[in-house]
Amino acid sequence: MSRSPDVGDMVGDFSLPGGELSGDTFIRADYELCRQRGHPVVLAFYPGDNTLVSTTQLCSYSDGLALLVAHGARVWGISTQSVDSHERFARSHGLRLPLLSDSERAVIGSFGITAPLIGLRRAVFIIGPDRTLHWKHIAAVGARFPRMEVIAAHLKHVKPA
Repeated sequence: MSRSPDVGDMVGDFSLPGGELSGDTFIRADYELCRQRGHPVVLAFYPGDNTLVSTTQLCSYSDGLALLVAHGARVWGISTQSVDSHERFARSHGLRLPLLSDSERAVIGSFGITAPLIGLRRAVFIIGPDRTLHWKHIAAVGARFPRMEVIAAHLKHVKPA
């Protein structure tokens, strides 16, 4: 397992399949970090679709998405489930943020958050427009995640490109 990057480290590029619910359509695409230059990116890693805490977390992020988008941020949810699973999850809860599939656990490994049994530790990373890591929260206990207001407060300190 890799170590988690430190604040100030450059984050390596990656591409993952995923999709986003837009109206009644789930739009599938490949999501590439390098294509987000000029925008901060919030990566919300979560253990599983339709699990109690992950559903609470992703619903809160989806409901408060405008708060993060107001800071120019892109917000991506990432777990190991398939894009088909993500589509069902997004549809059943009306989630309006892209959900990405890291079934190979390559990105999860590069962020140093793999965990036995559950696959990954719940974590949130803010990556700046220049791909440097600006902030991170890695849960010591799987049920904890940062609130939208906390993430938004950290986004205020991310300098635009």
